[in-house]
This record gives sequence, C-alpha cells and structure tokens, in this order.
Amino acid sequence: MSRPPSPAREIRLLLLDVDGVLTDGGLYYFAAQGLALRFHVRDGFGLRRAVAAGLIVGVISGRDSAQVRRRVEELGLQEIHLGVRDKQAVVEEILARRNLPASAACFIGDDVVDLPAMAAVGFPVAVADAENEVRQAAQLVTRRSGGHGAVREVIDLLLGSRTS
Repeated sequence: MSRPPSPAREIRLLLLDVDGVLTDGGLYYFAAQGLALRFHVRDGFGLRRAVAAGLIVGVISGRDSAQVRRRVEELGLQEIHLGVRDKQAVVEEILARRNLPASAACFIGDDVVDLPAMAAVGFPVAVADAENEVRQAAQLVTRRSGGHGAVREVIDLLLGSRTS
C-alpha cells in the first residue's frame, strides 16, 4: 500500500515573512549607522538550494528595508514584496500570476499578521517561537526558532519530500 501524498511534496512556491522568520525578530539600532538585522547563514544556504531545485521562493514583509532587500536579492529570491499591508492579497496575486493552486504553496509565519497569508496556502508553517495562535493555525511547527535555522528546516523537508 502506498503512502498518501505529503502536502510538502506538492509545494512549488515557498513564501515567508521576514521579521521573526528569516531574522530572529530583533532590531538593532545604531546611533550613526541605522538599523542592523541578523540573518542565519544556514537559512541562506537553504534558500539558495531551494531556488536551485526549482522552487519559486519569496518574501512578504510589512517592513521595507535596504538590509532585507540586499539579503534576499543576494540569495536570488524571485518574489520580493516589502512594505506590504495585506499579505494575503499578495499571496493570492502571486498564485494567480504564476498559475498555481493554493495547495502548491507554503507560507512560513510567526505572528498574527501572518495568519491571513497562512490561510491562503495549502501548507502553512509556523516557526517554533511563533505566537500561540499562529502555531495552532499551522500544519507544521518547526523545531527551530525564527532566525535560527527554521527556514532551512522547512526547505530540507520540502526538498526531501520530493525524493521520498
């Protein structure tokens, strides 16, 4: 008897929030140089692997910053949406433009503002340190926290599900 298909196996589009998912959620302000954000190198490597494997990968964030833009462009992400007020509308626009069903999309979130975007995809994921309401809405909660390898964990699952 064959196993039922994993929702992860169907994913062609990976979208994620930035603050608290791709970063640890901390904002480091410097008097003269402005804002600094911390990104995990393993998440970056995972994102490069996902793009190379043919996944469409992108970020949807409520805040627009030069630091985030620089990092996601360095990683070769195809969908970059910063300064977004309605994340669900952006998810739905990407799905329509790319002619993908919701079941082919994953969104990784950490806070209540991510819930509508998570509801618009077939595979909603929460990072380990996400708000309780977000963890409850997720099909998967990562073992790792945001900014500490959670994105890599999801990518390893998605890419691994294609071979199993």
